[in-house]
Amino acid sequence: MRAPADGAIASARDLVKIYGKGETAVRALDGVDVDFSRGELTAIMGPSGSGKSTLMHCMAGLDTPTSGTVLVDGADVGRMNQRNLTRLRRTRLGFVFQAFNLIPTLTAEENITLPLDIARQPVDRAWFDTVVDAVGLRDRLDHRPSELSGGQQQRVACARALVSRPAVVFADEPTGNLDSRSSGEVLGFLRRSVDELEQAVVMVTHDPTAASYAHRVLFLADGRLVGELEQPTAESVLDALRELGVGRRTGAHTASGPVDAGALALDGPHDGRHDGALVRDRA
Repeated sequence: MRAPADGAIASARDLVKIYGKGETAVRALDGVDVDFSRGELTAIMGPSGSGKSTLMHCMAGLDTPTSGTVLVDGADVGRMNQRNLTRLRRTRLGFVFQAFNLIPTLTAEENITLPLDIARQPVDRAWFDTVVDAVGLRDRLDHRPSELSGGQQQRVACARALVSRPAVVFADEPTGNLDSRSSGEVLGFLRRSVDELEQAVVMVTHDPTAASYAHRVLFLADGRLVGELEQPTAESVLDALRELGVGRRTGAHTASGPVDAGALALDGPHDGRHDGALVRDRA
């Protein structure tokens, strides 16, 4: 088995996930090898049923692989019992989901520190201040979720994911419920958390604009990695989707709805970068 790449904080080797048995079996992941590094934002894209959410769930210990190996921060996730998995998710992993999953009776500050409170760990106030300032919610800490906009609620969820200094943050369609302005705020924060705080973020998305905030984009189809794009822009992601045939299966989407790839010219948030080069899977 090939060793994890140098600097990888999370890795999978020959990862297979099969749901069901016999003729009804579905091979959601079909021998995936992948590495995620600290200081890198990785977007995962693919049509519905391609295995992108399954990959994230297996990497995060939320689902059990049928076979293969998952390593997170040096720990073999597949060999952990449920108690150790719970501890891993509580202390070494952060999660941001499409639904904000905030506790309505708690303030923004209490929602942010909730993972540490549950784990009965002290709050590092210096780190808390760093995260709160990065997310831009200093003046909203005493507000409850009902008093915050959707973008502010998702930024609270992002801060909560970072407050325990996790090895990896997994984000599943984090801007799916947000308008374009709020999406930009959340994606900008996730990118800054990588560039400035050396976080590792893995994000599942259907949105080429969201993917353009990443350092690289991985493309899945039928449970396999079929391509990779480095230094993406929204346009280069759309081009890659067309080249790989991924976009023809489901159509590309942005936060505003379906994209007419032939008519729409999107500028990514990092103007001046060269379009990334598409690297096909060598398997």
